[in-house]
Amino acid sequence: MKSIRYLAASLFILSGILHFYYLTKGTSDPNFVSALIFGILYFALGILLILNKKFAIWLGLIIPIVPLASLFTIDLKSLDAFMIIVLAIDLAVVICCLILLLNKKKS
Repeated sequence: MKSIRYLAASLFILSGILHFYYLTKGTSDPNFVSALIFGILYFALGILLILNKKFAIWLGLIIPIVPLASLFTIDLKSLDAFMIIVLAIDLAVVICCLILLLNKKKS
């Protein structure tokens, strides 16, 4: 389970870095504030998962669901390659955190 936790942590850190890279488009982008908030959250959650904080697994399951749920409200044709990559990372993190939670409940 340690490897799954490290995988989730590294994916969170990668996603945080990608969100910060997205900020290079400039402050005029309408998604600037949300990219900044999610970049900080994801990077911090990656660090917390590395430090093995128990609440980080729950947050790692809940927080990435917000952008994934937004897929139901937006036009899928408007997604660019960057957004598809970030959403795929979010889905992988949710699956990793779900596996970690289910294995903790079994033991």
